[in-house]
Amino acid sequence: MAFFTETLGMVLVRVYPADDPATAVVAGHGVTVRLQRGADGMAGTMVLRVADPDAVADGERAILAPNGCRIRLEHAAPPLVVPPVLPELVVTRAGATDAWGVGRAGMAYRDLIPSRLGGAVIASHIRIPGGGEVPDSVHFHDVSFQLIYCYRGWVEVVYEDQGPPFRLTAGACVIQPPLIRHRVLRASSDLEVIELGVPAEHMTTIDHDLTLPTSAHLPKRRFSGQAFVHFTPSQAVWAPARIPGLAACDTGVAAATLGKASVSIVAHPAVGDRVTSTPRLHHSADILFTFVLDGSLTLSTPSRTDSLAAGDAFLVPAGMPSSLCDLSDDLQLLEVALPGVFDSEAVV
Repeated sequence: MAFFTETLGMVLVRVYPADDPATAVVAGHGVTVRLQRGADGMAGTMVLRVADPDAVADGERAILAPNGCRIRLEHAAPPLVVPPVLPELVVTRAGATDAWGVGRAGMAYRDLIPSRLGGAVIASHIRIPGGGEVPDSVHFHDVSFQLIYCYRGWVEVVYEDQGPPFRLTAGACVIQPPLIRHRVLRASSDLEVIELGVPAEHMTTIDHDLTLPTSAHLPKRRFSGQAFVHFTPSQAVWAPARIPGLAACDTGVAAATLGKASVSIVAHPAVGDRVTSTPRLHHSADILFTFVLDGSLTLSTPSRTDSLAAGDAFLVPAGMPSSLCDLSDDLQLLEVALPGVFDSEAVV
């Protein structure tokens, strides 16, 4: 008993019979354990996820209970680790019908960066088949950065301290700061969103205690240093893009994330001549992901040339020269960069 209550820091919940205790129940670290004197069976292994492993069992991570049960102590909320980027040229196409799989809450997912760049990032094209009510719960993600861009249709969502539920419509996006509680409520039958998250593998936790919407409305609140952003096309202000000859609309993500990431919509300028090709450029971003929202183009790199259309995506690694040509008049791109500020220069 002392091992569980003193060494492991658990508490005694009940014991019986009183005159000759043979059974005890102890609880702690999110588990309840029944201890039975003279119980049959092999001693197994128990993993305890504790708030501070260094404060339990003198910091030992693997210990042996008196009955032979092996106890492994792990951090309940380990620090988020973003693996280093393993750079590569990535091109994914919308036409691959076998690329769709079923993910959380019945949503259909298509992987836009199959290698995940070594686990540094995940980018997904997501649909909710049939639309309607979504069987979602209040939850949050342990991420460094997460973007949701509504490509087609609409989705109704609600976020912690961000007011009543709202519809995210085509052309709009949100960034979900780390650990912000949220819930997907319902969607149109034609909903398609583009989601990008860092790192690729991150924990999603259900919050059974919080009810959304919350009574507070705190649009300037920061979650792990990042503010919530809900950008809509009506807020668009266009300026010259990093790609000569094109225009870009900043979504406010760079400011909200303190430069961790930037999200831009890139298209032909509203006035003036339209270019059909761009100079060869190289950039210094760790991740520069582009999704073709509309129109078509040809991506040219030293190793290959790819004709791309709406629904396709590409990622050119830092330092690799690339150019765009055969730009259609209706071209529109979603460009996501990490970090948000980086160099982009012409190749001489």
